[in-house]
Amino acid sequence: MTMDQTKIIILAAGKGNRMENELPKMLLPVAGRSMIERLLDSVTESGIDESPVIIVGYKKELVINALGDKYHYIEQESPLGTGHAVNMAKDYLKDKAERVIVLYGDQPFTGAETIKKLAEKQKQTGKEIVMATVKLPDFKDWRVNFWGFSRVIRDEAGKIIRTIENKDATDEERKITEVNPCYFCFKASWLWAKLDAVKNDNAQGEYYLTDLVKLATEEGIEIESVEIQPHEALGANTKAELERLEKFAK
Repeated sequence: MTMDQTKIIILAAGKGNRMENELPKMLLPVAGRSMIERLLDSVTESGIDESPVIIVGYKKELVINALGDKYHYIEQESPLGTGHAVNMAKDYLKDKAERVIVLYGDQPFTGAETIKKLAEKQKQTGKEIVMATVKLPDFKDWRVNFWGFSRVIRDEAGKIIRTIENKDATDEERKITEVNPCYFCFKASWLWAKLDAVKNDNAQGEYYLTDLVKLATEEGIEIESVEIQPHEALGANTKAELERLEKFAK
């Protein structure tokens, strides 16, 4: 197996407590197709990874039955955060790829071109982290779906220095309208070496993948970013947010 490879991890272990539905969140339909199936269509179209890793948890049998045996499934038994979920794939992927892209089963409109851009940017720059960001005019109308996203903090020179989860942000930080959908492409060797350094000292007591941005900047590593269209980063945590996705479905 060649090491000149990009592997994709899709996080799909969530229940979706606010959906008032017993199905795993990513199996809920948007205009007739589940959120994760829509994402997997883009992954297939990108040509980046024929068999992505899918991290499953809540009612994993339903997810596996719905998607079939084309993918490699890894179980996250306890919902301890996105950093923990990605770390579950470490043993399986450690020597299989030069770069790792992380996507989310409940963000259905991530495009094939965006997936390719993330991989290409990492390959061109060799940077430890390439992240997608979304720049918004405001959080009004359908853009209210982005209010809960982490904010991107840049220095005076425009370089990304960290991101902050909405629930951990100050009122001033919440006014920032550049948000982080948490789509990353990592240099694989750096990712696997640093995940164990992520701590859970935050409001939720979870291991956030986004903390790797702060770890990188503390080491003097420059973060590369790719700006994407807002609709590509739309996700859903509530029934109202899920309904708002319908207008963007093709």
